[in-house]
Amino acid sequence: MTYTAQGKITQTTLLEEYLPAVRRQALSLQVKLPSSIDLDDLIQAGMVGLLDALGRFDPNAGAAFMPFASQRIRGAMIDELRSRDWLPRSVRRSAREVDRVMHALEQRLGRPPEEREVAAELGMSLADYQELLTDVNNGFLLPFEEMVAEGGEPEANEAGPRSPFAALLEGEQRDLLIQAIKALPEREKTLMGLYYQEELNLREIGEVLGVSESRVCQLHSQAISRLRARLNEAA
Repeated sequence: MTYTAQGKITQTTLLEEYLPAVRRQALSLQVKLPSSIDLDDLIQAGMVGLLDALGRFDPNAGAAFMPFASQRIRGAMIDELRSRDWLPRSVRRSAREVDRVMHALEQRLGRPPEEREVAAELGMSLADYQELLTDVNNGFLLPFEEMVAEGGEPEANEAGPRSPFAALLEGEQRDLLIQAIKALPEREKTLMGLYYQEELNLREIGEVLGVSESRVCQLHSQAISRLRARLNEAA
């Protein structure tokens, strides 16, 4: 870290020094998002977070700068994504209907329903249901990613209100989420572990599971719907 004679971090030096770190975070997030999200937009948002960290960081507090800054870099990127609405209302309505049907079938069958059973309950062919899962997945990647990130770094949003996703990871709700993940079908549970714990991208997960990247999107969407259905039931 470089300082002026007055002991202040120089803004230009900071931006030059940490631009590669901003880019790495943007790339890490981009692979988990729809292809329509531009890398440069994420980097630009991350630079805003970096400047925010510059204004807040106290070098006399004894903490390292990069862990402090990385939270705000990521937070700024998430804020940028949250401000977008790329999922049509019709798809959002369909997603809520999938959640409802998923919950009703699980209650009736006493087990996680299979795709063909959900499709039949929705009055769709299996192919149409899987196409819907692909459409819905674009809107699910960010919320669950946000939930996991905030659960792991609760201090990241200390300056603002906590999201409902972060609240799920507190107390009894956190236990409910853990139990809901454990109740997922084995392949979907494996997918969630590879995506959120091992941080593999969709293509890499497809190689592990022996399915296409688009199929990973469908399974991810279905897993999130199962989780939402269970958590809504407990709410």
